[in-house]
Amino acid sequence: MDEKDLRILETIASERINSPERIHEHTGIPKSTVHYRIEQLREKGVIRNDLYEMDLSKVGLSIVLISEVYAEYEEGYHESVGERIGEIEGVNQVYFTMGDTDFIVIAHVTDRRMVEDLVESYESIDEIRRTSSKFVITTVKNESHPINDFDHETLVDAILEE
Repeated sequence: MDEKDLRILETIASERINSPERIHEHTGIPKSTVHYRIEQLREKGVIRNDLYEMDLSKVGLSIVLISEVYAEYEEGYHESVGERIGEIEGVNQVYFTMGDTDFIVIAHVTDRRMVEDLVESYESIDEIRRTSSKFVITTVKNESHPINDFDHETLVDAILEE
């Protein structure tokens, strides 16, 4: 993998496009090169399907970090602190939660140095009192389309009013 591959993957992710022509328009990489590179990324398993879902471990983002973030309560802190956490480079998901933990933060990183940088970034936010982070050892399940976790009838009963 090289810089062109990363530019293609970044464009797929940020623009949510999978057309070699549109990727070419955003990156300036020739269409034929984009097409060839996408095929190579599929063969390597980096791109998994026609939706262009990516295997992040094959991109180098092999460590999943789950952090519990504890913040000082104040009016509207869930929005202001949550937004600042979400702006930290490498943070993929931020959830404001009920219970003892204020936020759950998910990040995909390359190494322990990035973990340290993330935790330092969390703790540089004044309202954050402490964090507790965990490395994922094995992903047992990671369904990117949660609707797949339900039987059709369950969804009909739960969502559609009769």
